[in-house]
Amino acid sequence: MKRTIGIESAAFLFLALCASCGSGNMIEPPPPIVVSILPETAHVIVTQSVQFTATVYNADSGGVTWSLSSADPAYGTLSSSGLYRAPASVPDPPRVWVKATSVADTSISATVEVTIILDADLWAWISGSDLANQPGVYGTKGIPAPTNVPGARSGAASWMDAQGRLWLFGGESRNDLWQYDPASGQWTWESGSDAVNKGGQYGTRGLASPGNFPGARTGAVSWVDSQGRLWLFGGTGLGQEMPYSGTLGPLNDVWSFDPGTLEWTWIAGSDTVFQLGVYGTKGVASPSNVIGSRHGAVCWLDPHGQVWVFGGRGLNSKDMAEGPLNDLWRFDPATLEWTWIAGSDIFSQPGHYGTKGLRDPANVPGSRYGAISWTDSQGRLWLFGGLGMDAASETGALNDLWMFDPGNLEWTWAAGSDAIKQPGVYGTKGAASPANHPGARTEAVSWVDPEDRFWLFGGSGTDSVGNPARFNDLWLFERSTLLWTWVAGTDAPNQLGVYGVQGVSNWLNAPGARSGAAGWTDPGGNLWLFGGGGLGTTLAEGSLNDLWRFVR
Repeated sequence: MKRTIGIESAAFLFLALCASCGSGNMIEPPPPIVVSILPETAHVIVTQSVQFTATVYNADSGGVTWSLSSADPAYGTLSSSGLYRAPASVPDPPRVWVKATSVADTSISATVEVTIILDADLWAWISGSDLANQPGVYGTKGIPAPTNVPGARSGAASWMDAQGRLWLFGGESRNDLWQYDPASGQWTWESGSDAVNKGGQYGTRGLASPGNFPGARTGAVSWVDSQGRLWLFGGTGLGQEMPYSGTLGPLNDVWSFDPGTLEWTWIAGSDTVFQLGVYGTKGVASPSNVIGSRHGAVCWLDPHGQVWVFGGRGLNSKDMAEGPLNDLWRFDPATLEWTWIAGSDIFSQPGHYGTKGLRDPANVPGSRYGAISWTDSQGRLWLFGGLGMDAASETGALNDLWMFDPGNLEWTWAAGSDAIKQPGVYGTKGAASPANHPGARTEAVSWVDPEDRFWLFGGSGTDSVGNPARFNDLWLFERSTLLWTWVAGTDAPNQLGVYGVQGVSNWLNAPGARSGAAGWTDPGGNLWLFGGGGLGTTLAEGSLNDLWRFVR
């Protein structure tokens, strides 16, 4: 006879089974298999190798099979033991993924990103401190020494002479002139004072003298002529030491310095601050024309030895107050005459952009200061960013790129936005793209390399999500394609510096975020960077005196 289980008996059996489950007698599933790879990421110099190792957890077999995301040898090769060898040249894009797959379960794997780099695309910290607000060590004037170093500063002027030596003048409240020789690795204090807030000794206009020197200043512009002489214009600072000592303001003086004689010559302009502009007739040179006092302008030297100056913050033709300018001037060192070429004789002017890529007589960049500039191999003048006015008369940081052709005296809006505060679009590091562009910024530093390419570093402006920030990103602009490439640094704001070992290049190295730095390009095409205001290795923000070299 078949027995049946009553309700009470069934309930008792259910509770007994539940108790059995709670007692731990139920079989638990095994832990999942996990694969990990070291190193977790890698930057590999062309033709060099890195050994990857894989660890398999929770499996009877610790074996893995290795593979690359691309079978194209242009992206390198990977051995069965995890040895990756980079190709002979950097591919586009310059990265590949290394994968380790578990033998015990082929559905389980791990991947790491490998970036292929040139052995030249590396920063090296050369001299100075990795901390902010460090004093200078002057030594004896004219005598190089390994302990010499300029004090921390931003807004200095810089030149490269015919011997490949780096020259640095002033910045903030200083008028000291320094020379750095890459061959010896030593700084030399050449001229000016080791004290701050010193006025100038102008002497007689047009006559060199050992006693002459400009007053302390920041935001001046500079250039080197065909004879190797260094030239300096304007800035905010001090004019003649006596009787105007202590009167701080914008300047319009022009100076030249002869590295052979170590003598300054006051060439043109006034020995006092706050000089109004005398514009004259647009396009007509005249000895009575006067460019107004200003700082934060940009300048270019064309193939004919003519100097072009644009914008800045200073005085126009009417007001004794300072404002942003968009006037373009040409200076002839032979006649010492200024010519007003384009733009307005009053400040705070919006930009007239026209159509991107098309020149037009009506085009003109808006008023601005703190922009950067360069001259290309065809003698055309290029302008990027700064703090100023956009097409809608709004004021803020800009990321517009302009080209001026001295042949037809017309501006062309080449790239970037006609509106302020544009965030950066970084794309993939090392890969050019029509979508890429640096964010709006001011007081960046720029270089031109022997291949006629433009480089941009840092500055203050708008980050990739629209917030105000300082940057340590390095960008490359190809004039032939009008494309930007994010080369080095980070797309995150306000980054600390990674200094590494002094004098040793490393892909991990990067200067901290900063603005107002000085820069040079040496005969080998290497980029040099000094100081500025920003961050060293700590969050103590301030002026810097570190010297960096980007080897390319």
